[in-house]
Amino acid sequence: MGEFEVHRVRFFGLVPAGVRCLALHPRGARLALARTDGAVEVYNFAANYFQEKVIPGHEARSVESLCWAAGDRLFGAGLGGDITEYELSRLSAARGADGGGGPIWSMAASGTGTRLAIGCEDGSVKIFQVVPGGIQFERNLDRRKGRVLCLSWHPSDAHIVAGSIDFFRVIDVTSGQTVQRIMVNHHAEKAKRECVVWAVALLSRGTVVSADSFGRVQFWNWEQGTLAESHTVSTSAVLSLAVSEKEDSIVVGTSTGATYQLQLLPVKLGGLEKRWVRTKPFQFHSHDVRAVAHSPTALISGGLDAQLVIRPLMEKMQKKGYDAVLRKFTFPHRRLVSCARKARLLLFQFSQYLELWRLGSTEETGKDGEVLPLCRMPEHLVQLKSKGPEHIYCSCVSPCGTWVGYSTASRFQLYRVRCDGDGLSLRKV
Repeated sequence: MGEFEVHRVRFFGLVPAGVRCLALHPRGARLALARTDGAVEVYNFAANYFQEKVIPGHEARSVESLCWAAGDRLFGAGLGGDITEYELSRLSAARGADGGGGPIWSMAASGTGTRLAIGCEDGSVKIFQVVPGGIQFERNLDRRKGRVLCLSWHPSDAHIVAGSIDFFRVIDVTSGQTVQRIMVNHHAEKAKRECVVWAVALLSRGTVVSADSFGRVQFWNWEQGTLAESHTVSTSAVLSLAVSEKEDSIVVGTSTGATYQLQLLPVKLGGLEKRWVRTKPFQFHSHDVRAVAHSPTALISGGLDAQLVIRPLMEKMQKKGYDAVLRKFTFPHRRLVSCARKARLLLFQFSQYLELWRLGSTEETGKDGEVLPLCRMPEHLVQLKSKGPEHIYCSCVSPCGTWVGYSTASRFQLYRVRCDGDGLSLRKV
C-alpha cells in the first residue's frame, strides 16, 4: 500500500434531528418517519430496511403526525395547522389543506383508509375524506375544552377515541356526539397534578388502551366507563403506544429512553382467561421515545436521540438469519460532507447553511500510526446561508475548490469561490 495522510475531522458540529413520529404501512412494507426539523423519510422493509426516500424539511412545516391512507398515499399534519400530502415520486409536499382548528396535534386514518381524523388545539375533532387529488372536509365532531393530543379509530370505523389532559372521550362517528368521557386520574393519589394522555388505542373488542404522563398503561371498558387493568411501567411519562395487528401485543415508549412490551397471555396454561402482562423491557435510547410502531415481526422505536431502532421478535421469526438482527440507524443515510481534494477543502452541509473549511497541515514526518503535530490548524473559511424556509437537500464543492453548489426542493444555487490576499470571497453565478 502507498503512503497517505489521515485527517481526524472533529470540527463538524452536526446535531442530528430527533424522530418525532412513525407511520407503519398497513401492509407492513414501508415505514414513514418524520423528524423534528420537518424532514420525512421512507424506509422499505422488503428491501432490507433501505432508506428509499427523503423529503427535506421546511422551516414553516412541522410534522406532529404521519399516516398512510388510500393505499400508498402519505399524509402529515403539524402545528402549522395544515394537512399535507407528500408526493413520494417527486420527494415534495404536493398538496395542503387548512385544518381549521389551529395547530394540529394528532391525526389518524380510518381502517378503510378513506377518511382522516385530526385533533386540534381548540379541542375539536374533524373528519376529512380522502379523494383523488387531495382531501375534502366532511364534518366536525363534538368539541370539548382542551387540545386533542392523540386519536385512534375503531377497526369498524364507527367510533373514535380522543385523548386530552386528564381525560379521554369516545365519539360516535355517525352522530358526531361524545358517548363516553373517562377521567384517567380519578383513582390516582396524585390527582392534584394534571395527567396528560399522550397516546390511546381503541381495540376491536371495545377496550381503550391509554398511556399517560404518570407512567401508566391502562385498559378501560369504555361502554361501562370502568378501569379493567392498570400497569405502571415507568416512573416517568409514557409518550407513545402501538398495538400489533392481532391485538395481542403492545409496545410503549417512555421519556427515559426505555421501551416496554406488553402481551396478552393466558392466566392459566391452556385456560381461556387472558390478561395483559409486561414481558420485555429494552433500553436502546438515551432520550425521549416519541414514536413506536409494531410490525408483525419487530418492535420499532424512534427517539429524540435521532436513533431508529428495529428489534426483531425472535418468536415471530421463521428462522435465524439476517432479518433477525437488531438494527440501529444512528446517522444520516446521505452525504453531508464534500471534499475538494486538490484544494484541501471540506464542505459541511447543515439544514440551512453550509460551512467551508480548509484542512490543517504538518511539516513533520513519522512512522505509521503516529499522530503528527500541526503547523497550521484547520481554518473556517466561510459560512454560506440558504435564503428562504426550505432546507438544503444536497451540496457539493468542486475538486479544485473554486465552485460550491447546493440545492433545495425547488431551486439550485451555484457560487464561485475566490481566494486572494485578503481572504476568501463568494460570488453568486
